[in-house]
Amino acid sequence: MKNNKLRSFFKNSSVQAVLSSLVCILLGLLIGYIVLLFINPDGAAKAIGDLVRNFLNYSKPEARFKYFGDTLVKTAPLIMCSLSILFCYKVGLFNIGVAGQYALGIGISLYAALAWNLPWWVCILLAAAAGALSGAIGGLLKAYRNVNEVISGIMLNWISLYSINMLLTQVKEDTSPYTVVVKYKNASALIPSLGLDKLFLNNEYMTIAVPLAIIIPVLIWVLLEKTKFGYELKATGFNKNAAKYCGMNEKRNIIVTLAIGGALAATGAAFFYLTSYEQWNCSTSSVPAMGFNGIAAAFLGGLNPIGSILSSFFIQHITEGGAHIDKMLYPSQISDLISSIIIYLCGFVFFMKYALSKYLAKRDEKDAAKAAAVKKEGGNK
Repeated sequence: MKNNKLRSFFKNSSVQAVLSSLVCILLGLLIGYIVLLFINPDGAAKAIGDLVRNFLNYSKPEARFKYFGDTLVKTAPLIMCSLSILFCYKVGLFNIGVAGQYALGIGISLYAALAWNLPWWVCILLAAAAGALSGAIGGLLKAYRNVNEVISGIMLNWISLYSINMLLTQVKEDTSPYTVVVKYKNASALIPSLGLDKLFLNNEYMTIAVPLAIIIPVLIWVLLEKTKFGYELKATGFNKNAAKYCGMNEKRNIIVTLAIGGALAATGAAFFYLTSYEQWNCSTSSVPAMGFNGIAAAFLGGLNPIGSILSSFFIQHITEGGAHIDKMLYPSQISDLISSIIIYLCGFVFFMKYALSKYLAKRDEKDAAKAAAVKKEGGNK
């Protein structure tokens, strides 16, 4: 009886997703530890511990709380990128263009803030509109010309990157390739903190972007799971021909889905860059890694909007924790390597979930066969 209850518990989809994510995380840390052992076994245990602790490495509680706030600030855009990925994936689309949409969000929000001196909320809306337009272009190509969204997304990534590089050269510093600091040029473009900065010990980068990035996944979950529109989107993802047969506008759904995905990614960029935490380098030659990390966060979170919050925090946590590894014992790239290993293994969450489901199914089959054999033997007697 206990075994049946335990097995039923493990058959729960949410439980399987959590267990699969934990296995991938532990495997990633184990492989990272082995790499550290090969380089220098003396400090391997401390190094992997420092990576996992991140802000807890600071001795003073005040410093811990402040740097915890920094991690949250960087988690907000990652949550939005993971939402962009999972939202499109639910509709059967793989939004590889999320990195370019994120870049567009950076460019438009910063240009609106620095060139037009617009307030923060207008900058965010313009960034979202730009990301939505980029996503809609891929959606139109997919819906009306059956162009694979992965191909169009990759092309749009580079178009977006070099477009914003050219655009932001108009608002960069005279002596460097970096854009002007927003807080010095247009303070109204900074996202307000509403007291959160004081709560996190005067962390000036802590703004309402963090709670907004937690609220938006909840809204996306409600949209997907509790509305007719969300049902239509998912139905299109399962089988667009069947959706069309049932009277759903599958072309519209494809375009709208990628547009919403683009808006989410671009909004995440505005959430981060309108805090003045970073400036954009106008000579950047690679698309932002945040977009691709969003893919890992989405899958690590089990393609669940609520799970994406926790997975995004974990990925950002270990990424930041890598900075605490002793650079006297290990090369500076080792933290990025370990973070990359863990992020890479996040892609195997669904494989782990499938393996667990298959194992449980085999156990059920064996138990059923055993019960049938016992029943048959009893009948013969």
